[in-house]
Amino acid sequence: MDTSSAVDVITTTPEVVDFSLIGLFLAADLVVKTVMIGLLAASVWSWAIIVDKSMLYGRYNRQMNNFERVFWSGQSLEDLYQQMQERPSVGLGAIFVAAMKEWKRSHEQSASSFIGVQTRMDKVLDVAIARESETLEKRLGFLATVGSASPFIGLFGTVWGIMNAFTRIAAASSTNLTVVAGPIAEALFATAIGLLAAIPAVIAYNKLSSDANKLTGRLEGFADEFSTILSRQLEARSR
Repeated sequence: MDTSSAVDVITTTPEVVDFSLIGLFLAADLVVKTVMIGLLAASVWSWAIIVDKSMLYGRYNRQMNNFERVFWSGQSLEDLYQQMQERPSVGLGAIFVAAMKEWKRSHEQSASSFIGVQTRMDKVLDVAIARESETLEKRLGFLATVGSASPFIGLFGTVWGIMNAFTRIAAASSTNLTVVAGPIAEALFATAIGLLAAIPAVIAYNKLSSDANKLTGRLEGFADEFSTILSRQLEARSR
């Protein structure tokens, strides 16, 4: 082989592209890198929320089960209230304590209006339920946002990467696959990360929203039952 042929072989040797995940990230355009980093950060934060909410809902369920067992055991409301006051309460315990505080305040002030006391009790219960519901649903909106927006953000990175691929084709005056394989792989990698962030977020949002609604339903059910109990006592005392 002569020298000129050797030079031709060397100059036409295709560029080796690193198709590993890290290699694709490092070779990506700045805009595509920004998209990837943002999606990865959103995915990490989504998983943190998922774990935190799963643990929180587990604690709420255990607390509700324990509280209902004690509440319906026949223990007096006054004794239970004194016990619950000594420690921070969540879920049913928080609703019970809030209602009992208003109950005792009304009796200390010798409230004579049955309707007025009942109305205040209902408002206190509604506020307590709303406060607990807000705690249960806090940050779930972020999961919904990640689930709906991540695929489009990843698609933006893909479109940008493909634009770079066509720019390389024009610059190289060649349609050789080796020219565009790297940018296209980087672009598709951005879409993959978008789906990686979106799919768990959507599934978790649907599951956690359902769990939050069930817990809120238990809170509302207990509030109705407790309001009925207090209403009977009010009627008995007003006679």
